[in-house]
Amino acid sequence: MSETEAQTTKKRTKKDDYIVQGSILAAAAVLTKIIGVVYRIPLTNILGDEGNGFYGYAYQVYAIALMISSFSLPTAVSKLVSIRLAKRQRRNAFRVFICSLAFAIGVGLFISLTIFLGAGLISTHLMKSPLSVYALRVLAPGLLIVAVMAVIRGYFQGMGTMLPTAISQIIEQVFNAAVSLLAAWGFINAFSDGTENSIAKWGAAGSTVGTGAGVVTALAFMLLVYGVNRRKILHRVERDHRHQEESYKEIFRVIILVVSPIILSAFVYNVNAYINGYLFSDILGRRGGDAAQIGILYAEYATYFMTIINIPLTLSSTAPTSMIPEVSALYATGDIEATRECIDQTVQLSMVVSAPCAMGLAVLAQPIVFLLYGNSTGLAANLLILGSFSILLNGMSNISNGVLQAIGQQRIPVITAAIALIVDIVVVVVLLFTTNLGVYALLIAMVIYSVVVCVLNDRAMKKYLQYKNPWKEGYLYPVLASVPMGIVAGCICYGLNIFVKSNFICLIVSIPVAAVVYLFAYLIISKPSESQLRRIPGGSYLIRIAEKLPFWQNN
Repeated sequence: MSETEAQTTKKRTKKDDYIVQGSILAAAAVLTKIIGVVYRIPLTNILGDEGNGFYGYAYQVYAIALMISSFSLPTAVSKLVSIRLAKRQRRNAFRVFICSLAFAIGVGLFISLTIFLGAGLISTHLMKSPLSVYALRVLAPGLLIVAVMAVIRGYFQGMGTMLPTAISQIIEQVFNAAVSLLAAWGFINAFSDGTENSIAKWGAAGSTVGTGAGVVTALAFMLLVYGVNRRKILHRVERDHRHQEESYKEIFRVIILVVSPIILSAFVYNVNAYINGYLFSDILGRRGGDAAQIGILYAEYATYFMTIINIPLTLSSTAPTSMIPEVSALYATGDIEATRECIDQTVQLSMVVSAPCAMGLAVLAQPIVFLLYGNSTGLAANLLILGSFSILLNGMSNISNGVLQAIGQQRIPVITAAIALIVDIVVVVVLLFTTNLGVYALLIAMVIYSVVVCVLNDRAMKKYLQYKNPWKEGYLYPVLASVPMGIVAGCICYGLNIFVKSNFICLIVSIPVAAVVYLFAYLIISKPSESQLRRIPGGSYLIRIAEKLPFWQNN
């Protein structure tokens, strides 16, 4: 084998490994979402409506604080570490890790103490829910723990391994689910006086203990992983004498410059939901809507619809997470062609999974909603039917955000998110004041938001990378393959329901069959090569299947 061939093989192996790592992270993310949906059902019954309200208010504050303190850290750390490792600057990569830990501890401690000490003021004056103070104080210490864990996750992601992050996410969610249920029940029995308010406040406080238990256990696992690899890491660092050490001052400056735009972008994206919720309640209230009915309608959208659709949306958020270290490294070394190839692979991987998920949710919306939420009015199912294709749009926007952050254009996702937010608010206000669309106005605005982000980010990617989306291989083929899958899934599920009045049985029969149909349809339509199949989760098994098909040829 020539030197050129060896280098090509090495590059291909590295890319395939990146795809595998991304698949691992995506699988873990989906599993954690499923666990989250399942355990919330009994937890909701334990807490009751009032207790769920206290928990929801407290968790909103926690989520915002988490976004500021640690949300951006894995992305930022993985990017900075991967760039230095690509240049073989192992000592500087480790210095990034040390500085990031110091940054996380400082910011995490400050925000944790602020939330803990100010819980009374926040719950009373900001949330208008004084009894949420107990849940908020229990959640506060977790902010510091998550910040530290985020840095360790980012360091390993920067080194090209997503497995520790994936396993820690699963561990976190399992302990979160188990402890939340046990602690909610235990707190109610141990501390409540039997009144509705007492049960609600102590149940909410107990349920948040699970969040803390989850992050503590996940951090313990990440520390164990680091401990096992510490000697190897330090040995490689000590061997690096070829490069000038970056000062800690300079690294801190770079961390802040990288973290700040990512935080702003994430903040704008997430504050969108809060603004839409406020506008929905306020405008419909001004138009004479009943407060209780408005609450029910919004619950169908925010609680039922968004909870379900967030499961496949997780796939679109993990794709850029696993991609950023690889793209950052390739771009840092000046290999623009390989950078574009990496983006193409990410798009194809994301869409080959997202497209059937979108079609499946659209076709099976009703039985899924009523299986998970028996008290739903059916509105959430209609929202799923109409809004499931937004999964593809979110995938495109998330990937493009990740690409721009990876190549050092962090400010662009902030600008595009801000523009999209303004458009979103205008659409929501106009539709709610001039039409009777109700929550459908929020769905339309959500779609338009994603479209704006996709269009603006795509222009930026063309400018800085001369990038062209792989429309046929990345989008068209998975969508076309999803059509027969959707037909089969619908026929089996709704046909079987005539004889078996069980959504659960109908779903567990129809979904596996539909998955097989999608697989064969995708192989027939796209005719992927062996190398392309290897990039898909379970690629080795797909190759064995493809080899038995008369139409498939290994290109």
